[in-house]
Amino acid sequence: MSDITKYDIDNSPKVKADDNNKKEKEYNPQTGGLKERLARVKKTRWWRFGIVAAIFVAWVAWLGNWWVLLALPLLADIYLTQFIPWGWWKGIKNKTLHTIMSWVDAIVYALVLVYFLFLFVGQNYQIPSSSLEKTLLTGDFLWVNKMVYGPRVPQTPLHFPLAQNVLPFFNCKSYIEHPQFDYHRLKGLRSVERGDIVVFNFPAGDTVTLNCPNPDYYTLVFQYGREAIRNNPQNYGEIIYRPVDRRDNYVKRCLGLPGEWISLKNGIVYINGKPLPEPQNVQYRYVVTTDGTPIRDDFFEELGISPDDRFFDGRFYQLPLTADMVKQLKAQTWVTNVERVTDEMMADNTDIMLSYPVGYDYGWTHNNYGPLWIPKKGVTMHLTLDNLPKYERCIKNYEGNSLEVKDGKIYINGKETDRYTFKMDYYWMMGGNRDNSLDSRYWGFVPEDHVVGTPMIVLISFDKDKRLLDGGIRWNRIFKMPTPDKK
Repeated sequence: MSDITKYDIDNSPKVKADDNNKKEKEYNPQTGGLKERLARVKKTRWWRFGIVAAIFVAWVAWLGNWWVLLALPLLADIYLTQFIPWGWWKGIKNKTLHTIMSWVDAIVYALVLVYFLFLFVGQNYQIPSSSLEKTLLTGDFLWVNKMVYGPRVPQTPLHFPLAQNVLPFFNCKSYIEHPQFDYHRLKGLRSVERGDIVVFNFPAGDTVTLNCPNPDYYTLVFQYGREAIRNNPQNYGEIIYRPVDRRDNYVKRCLGLPGEWISLKNGIVYINGKPLPEPQNVQYRYVVTTDGTPIRDDFFEELGISPDDRFFDGRFYQLPLTADMVKQLKAQTWVTNVERVTDEMMADNTDIMLSYPVGYDYGWTHNNYGPLWIPKKGVTMHLTLDNLPKYERCIKNYEGNSLEVKDGKIYINGKETDRYTFKMDYYWMMGGNRDNSLDSRYWGFVPEDHVVGTPMIVLISFDKDKRLLDGGIRWNRIFKMPTPDKK
């Protein structure tokens, strides 16, 4: 056979068709049996699967539930065998539809990654109020580490990962209430310590009036009555229940730990009868009077007092001040007096009745409070009609027991008793802006299952009172540690 004839035979249409069929068969992942599919998997995909599988197994070990390993064959199918047509959209010939589906595929993949990242590693949060100034400022965006205390296994697993409880634009729930899982926290690096700034779900946020989130539902009930709230949906909005992990996020500093006695005397916090050293940037409310000279805006900015915190009634100013800010004001020749606001200056006992437990007159105010024992897991306490209001929410709302009082006797889960053993640890949280902070003094203890994590770094900070390009970004706070003064 001549060279020309051999060349023609090797390049005949039949041979080319066979080669093309062979290539199509080789690279089509959704044909053939298990052995054939595994035989044609590229080494790079084997490496990718090995890395993902190792991470998955480590995560399952951390989770402590080996039944979750049943999902490992699903990962193997995604990366190796592809019996399930995960990439079915890649065969779409319409270019527009193909592009749309490629974007949908990428977005779904990203959302799954974000979901696991936000659940088990950390998440960004914004500071909406001034309750922790000057440690954290309104407009700070924080990266909150959930691994320090151990992340919670989601109690409400079906939720949109980028929304806490309301879906943006649609103004509807961002979660489906069922199924609901029991509380379980994975192993963390340590427990909550005194001085930690902690992000947690708002304990009194189990019941919410949608048109009036502040004050909380229970305070509204005390002030106006339950029926008045329920019969006026046009004013208060729909009344809904929220699961623990879908309640609003709050951030405060932990001052009281499980098993301790906490009290306040003239604003100073005492633990087990001993005063705590105050954080460097703690603020109190002061009355400031001048010789008639108004305080200029640029001096307010120098002090770091936002317009929302500048109160003037025509005679004097009421301002939140740190010790250094008090010194600066007293040094001004036009300032005649700087005096801290005390309980005696309050006109009525409203603060007493709104202090936790709301509606009970123990004579406590936000400056003079307690002593109050903080519940600790496994500790049994003696219940009386006098101390029951202090722990009713812990027993009933947080630990899921039925509780009632009949004929002067206490019944828990239908049985008469004067003892209760707590199932969880509890914490006492307060703001650094002491006189402008709705904290544990008003809504009580924070149960351990409400704890989310602790801020690790300020990602970026915006001053809402300034334009973006005219001082609206606080450049000096970017990547700043949020707790430099922890003691």
